[in-house]
Amino acid sequence: MKRYYISTFGCQMNVHDSEKMAGILKLEGYEKTDNVKDADFVIFNTCSIRQKAEQKFFSELGRIKKLKKRRPDLTIVVAGCIAQQEGNNIVERASHVDYVLGPQNINALRDIVNLTANHVFLDDNPYITEIELPADRNDNVRAWVNIMYGCDNFCSYCIVPYTRGREKSRASQNIINEIKVLADKGYKEVTLLGQNVNSYKSDMDFPGLLKEINEIKGIKRIRFVTSHPKDLSDELIFAIRDLDKVCEHIHLPLQSGSTKILTLMNRKYTYGDYLKKIEKLRKEIPDIAITSDIIAGFPQETVEDHKDTVRALKEIEFDGIFAFKFSPRPGTKASLMSGHLSDDIKSERLSEILELQNKITEKKNKELKDILQEVLIEGHNEKNPSKFTGRTRTNKVVNISATDDIKTGDIVNVKIICTRRHSLEGEIV
Repeated sequence: MKRYYISTFGCQMNVHDSEKMAGILKLEGYEKTDNVKDADFVIFNTCSIRQKAEQKFFSELGRIKKLKKRRPDLTIVVAGCIAQQEGNNIVERASHVDYVLGPQNINALRDIVNLTANHVFLDDNPYITEIELPADRNDNVRAWVNIMYGCDNFCSYCIVPYTRGREKSRASQNIINEIKVLADKGYKEVTLLGQNVNSYKSDMDFPGLLKEINEIKGIKRIRFVTSHPKDLSDELIFAIRDLDKVCEHIHLPLQSGSTKILTLMNRKYTYGDYLKKIEKLRKEIPDIAITSDIIAGFPQETVEDHKDTVRALKEIEFDGIFAFKFSPRPGTKASLMSGHLSDDIKSERLSEILELQNKITEKKNKELKDILQEVLIEGHNEKNPSKFTGRTRTNKVVNISATDDIKTGDIVNVKIICTRRHSLEGEIV
């Protein structure tokens, strides 16, 4: 039995892409291994959003060179966004790499396995929305489902439109059919994936798609990522409010509280625009949890711009954020801007942002003490097998003492008895 090993970096899109590659390899007779030394086929599914992920990948790629020398028959594939961005440069930099596979060309993995392929696959794939690939999923309760590929927004800091191509939406019936199969297999929750799901448009728009998925028997919860604020419509807000399976959580990246910086980022909204959408969400869905992304130290960000972001965090009070130092990406407009800040300044501003958000998250979690929450059981806690772990509809992690009465996939009512910054403790009622 030949074995494969996949190392995945980056976002949910990459995680699901890895599931698809694993599905192809499984059909071709490969078995998964968690030890790269036991593998006959190695894939690095890369991310180029931030420099740190890129550095980590190249470090792993360097370490595997010794293994390739000992085992020349080992096949090494570099996939994902760095593959698309760097192309042949990867092979020139690391001659032990056999194939380079861009995100739009995952289907070519079959040819690679059967030794009928070229070595570099980077072409734009106009048929990506029509190709149905198997997925060897990491979970048997929750599933990722692509509804669209690529991005048309061209934020000045982001490499995604250049590595994943322009927006292409899947036909609604193909999405619905995939989710019906998942429901038949016992999946309870689906997360719809796209760089900007709000701009999904095929034979229907995104709120219309949510309505159709809401009717699928067996599926209990629907989530989606990621939403662009400029395309967050009233119709989508009403869909979250009115559709019983759509969870009361939205990830809505702000990036900066300064309208000046948002303009430099090419985000196409002001802070005032964003705040109005937050107010509308909370008016229509009072219990909604809102999470966000923040970039610290964007080029030309002044002390006052940074203070605007701090004020925004205090005003909005997100349930949680992902915050990062600005990382210049080759080929983006932001990388060529004047006014880049020192790493020390970026680190200092990021620390202030994270420290403030930690206090806000702890405060919001404490408000859930003694409150009943509906929790989907996802499995045993990895660090403490005597407990189950699951999530509320608002996407908060809850740990519960394991009993014979509950099992993975159950949806149970839980009273929150203890709160922490990143998780909650509950008891079944």
